[in-house]
Amino acid sequence: MNKKTVRDIDVNGKKVLVRVDFNVPLSGKDPNDDITVTDDTRIRAALPTLNHLLDNGAALILCSHLGRPSSPADTQFSMAPVAARLSELLNRPVQTAANVVGADVTAAAVNLQPGDVLLLENTRFHPGEKKNDADLAQQLANLADLYVNDAFGSAHRAHASTEGVAKAIQAKGGTAVAGFLMEKELQALGTAVSNPPHPYVAIMGGAKISDKIKLIENLLDTAAKILIGGGMANTFIRAQGHETGTSLVEAEALPEAKRLLNMAGDRLVLPVDFVVTDKFDADAEAETVAANSIPADKMALDIGPKSLETFKAALQGAKMVVWNGPMGVFEFPRFAVGTNQLAQLLAAQVEDGTEVIIGGGDSAAAVTKAGLAAKMSHISTGGGASLELLEGKTLPGIAALDDK
Repeated sequence: MNKKTVRDIDVNGKKVLVRVDFNVPLSGKDPNDDITVTDDTRIRAALPTLNHLLDNGAALILCSHLGRPSSPADTQFSMAPVAARLSELLNRPVQTAANVVGADVTAAAVNLQPGDVLLLENTRFHPGEKKNDADLAQQLANLADLYVNDAFGSAHRAHASTEGVAKAIQAKGGTAVAGFLMEKELQALGTAVSNPPHPYVAIMGGAKISDKIKLIENLLDTAAKILIGGGMANTFIRAQGHETGTSLVEAEALPEAKRLLNMAGDRLVLPVDFVVTDKFDADAEAETVAANSIPADKMALDIGPKSLETFKAALQGAKMVVWNGPMGVFEFPRFAVGTNQLAQLLAAQVEDGTEVIIGGGDSAAAVTKAGLAAKMSHISTGGGASLELLEGKTLPGIAALDDK
């Protein structure tokens, strides 16, 4: 990674604006309820950076988005529950601001002393955030001396708090650097993109092939095998000319699926059997059928046991594996077997020396749900960002940071 990090800057006595990813699950949506954080994984992930800055004499101003509010009236997305949990984890008070920017925020920032922590209100409460509004970026930059981006999950978005503010800080002579979490993400995923150890195997799942066409193309330049599962496998099966019943299929993506099959040859490994059912329901009766024998009135909701054996064989000897997307409808226990068993298989490979990277999003949720998160080499905190990085795209929130 050729970007400066918090190790490269002197923060003693400085006010540091830190873009964190505190987009965490909450206990409810009614603003009148006592809303709490139900999963603090992303908050904990930021602690090494925050503690480093605090230990070295900085005052912190933190900003993050939370959920998808349509306006500041959506107070169920307030950062207050996050501040409460962060205060517990840091073991120090965390001040909160009622707004993202404004006179009250400026006054609070001016009064900060080394060791103080101020958490701004949800950045998406401000209409300029997603527009990368220059005025909002400048107001944020005016609060601090330095900028740290530790929100990999938002690095693919050119927003005011991710790209605009970095440039505004730099314009006034300050530095914009990466936090430890950002550094860790870029090292893990950057290796997969630019210099993966071989044999390198990629596993792609999830619902849509259209979201991952560019990714699969990019992986064909580096990966020995690409294993396909989840809903996107149905589109490939249909592209081979087989019946897929009532399974999710992207008809408009069939030409691309055929092109990728022709391009990849036997390097694209598809399921050989599926767990099918007649309705999308957690308690639906299920049976296992061959991939080329899906009944016309059934839908595939998971890969079958023979597919797992096929995948296991393809994974043998791999030095690096990147997995993005579940193998089935893992939210339903009956159709989570393929995803869970694949996670167990990969955890065992980590013990044998394989580097296994989980590409965020639903894959990370599935591995966590299976209780195997601690056994993986790296779990990305950003689904969309990890996808775009693996596609070879430049992420604006990273490009804006100072080079070493």
